[in-house]
Amino acid sequence: MTDNTVLDVEQIKKLLPHRAPMLFVEKLADIVPNQSATGYKAVSINEPFFMGHFPQRSVMPGVLIVEAMAQTAGALVVHSRNAAVSPAVYFMTIEKARFRKPVGPGDLLRMPVKLIRSRGPVWKFQGQAFVGDVLCAEAEFSAMISVGAAG
Repeated sequence: MTDNTVLDVEQIKKLLPHRAPMLFVEKLADIVPNQSATGYKAVSINEPFFMGHFPQRSVMPGVLIVEAMAQTAGALVVHSRNAAVSPAVYFMTIEKARFRKPVGPGDLLRMPVKLIRSRGPVWKFQGQAFVGDVLCAEAEFSAMISVGAAG
């Protein structure tokens, strides 16, 4: 069942150790604890990576889109655990990554993520990144939740 909670960037910062310029999820909605959620990222021309990627046509690097999907999943997991201390979340694998359309300044990334499986501290997700209804990227990724580690 969907949790009607919507988390803003300040609440997400309590769940994840990331900060600007490496925080790539600003809102979390459509939360089904331990199963799925949708993250959002407003892509701005002021993002530091646009200075070099690419000056003639600004394109968000695909690896950062995958990072944004993974941060969405990480925020979901930590929110679902409802722990007093946020655990550290470490990337383990990226599989089946596909980049279909470029993402640039002014775009709003919508990133639904869905749990594939969890075994102990390892969580595997499938994520997609859309601008409007256009699929821009997708990937499967896994991460380890380091219980007891500060974020």
